[in-house]
Amino acid sequence: MNETFPAGDESVTEEPHARLERIFIEAYLCARGHTRQSLHRLPEEEVRRLMIEASVYASARLAEIETRERFLHELHGASQT
Repeated sequence: MNETFPAGDESVTEEPHARLERIFIEAYLCARGHTRQSLHRLPEEEVRRLMIEASVYASARLAEIETRERFLHELHGASQT
């Protein structure tokens, strides 16, 4: 697998949470003893499985952050009225 997980050139126009998503994916891989660079040594099916699991993990963490953001926004909005 050549480009399983693109290297870190962050674009100014990327989505707000894209960098954070990459960090969560890297953290997931690290917890499983892998890095983005080490994935190319694994069988394609294992890479696919790890990346699906890492994506689910990152999505859950981002959803948690977004929920907290909304809650704080609502809390601050309610306290100002």
